[in-house]
Amino acid sequence: MAEIMGRVGQLASESMNCSAPDTGNMEVFARYGTPEQKKKWLVPLMNGEIRSAFSMTERFVASSDATNIRTSIRREGDEIVINGHKWWISGAGDPRCRVHLVMGKSDPNNSSTYQQQSIVIVPADAPGVRVIRPMQVFGYDDAPEGHCEIIYENVRVPASNIIAGWGRGFEVIQGRLGPGRIHHCMRSIGIAQRALDLMLERVTDERKKPFGKVLAEHGTVIENIAKSRAEIESARLLVLSAAHQIDQFKAKGALKEIGIAKFVVPGMALQVVDRAMQVHGAEGICQDTPLAKFWAGLRTLRYADGPDEVHMQQIGQRELKRAPRVRELSAAAQRKEEQLWKAAGLKPKL
Repeated sequence: MAEIMGRVGQLASESMNCSAPDTGNMEVFARYGTPEQKKKWLVPLMNGEIRSAFSMTERFVASSDATNIRTSIRREGDEIVINGHKWWISGAGDPRCRVHLVMGKSDPNNSSTYQQQSIVIVPADAPGVRVIRPMQVFGYDDAPEGHCEIIYENVRVPASNIIAGWGRGFEVIQGRLGPGRIHHCMRSIGIAQRALDLMLERVTDERKKPFGKVLAEHGTVIENIAKSRAEIESARLLVLSAAHQIDQFKAKGALKEIGIAKFVVPGMALQVVDRAMQVHGAEGICQDTPLAKFWAGLRTLRYADGPDEVHMQQIGQRELKRAPRVRELSAAAQRKEEQLWKAAGLKPKL
């Protein structure tokens, strides 16, 4: 379904009430929320009565490393006080937005850097919540969700607004972002398929005959069509594999597969869209086709939920941990081979 919605565009996810960041926030409330939190926020979110924002990224630190987050979350009696400066907060620009999930540092002295953060429920109209401006995405305002710069200044909420518990922010975001990344990848495949369909329409258009031939009769165009088909099929299998791992072992047990999909699939879709734009000529970069907006969204997705480089670094580090075992097995295989040659009274040919 997510792939099909990607083909249609933003209207599909809006009409089916599964736009980001609401889907991820629903998952947070469903998995970690108290009965009271679910009743107050999850039910109206699932009914499509309200929208929400996820407030994590900060302007003045390298937010790709979430341990850098500075927003302060501290407890004063029966209240939690939040102070911080966030930006690129998805969903905050929607006039229907009623609640923010805010991640901040609640226990900076904790010996574990991954237990210093918490997530707090903040009503969008709470005193001290100030939306500074919407951020443009390659010139688009990305309505209706919007990505905003926000200041939280002495925002006070009840202590019961903590999600999951004090210091469990990283646990919550891993449970939230993993499935969300897969949804993004599925929609990206749908976008790539739509772009390929548009490419096929264009290159077989009898009205467009450069040098006396339709574009489909030019070699480079055919090559790009074949590459696009192969890349879409490969990416789909990659995402299905990651989704299967999530079904079997939950998001925490599928981090490798999710990470690989996240840096491979949007980049693949971006290439396919770029090829489609190229065969459309000037029409490909204007408002007469959805290609330019597809390109902007996919290029942005290579930052969203963690930039490509972070995922690649994590996957690379995971692979390097296998190196000692790989070397051990290789050496054992070599010794066994030498024994077999010796037992046979033969010498290996180099």
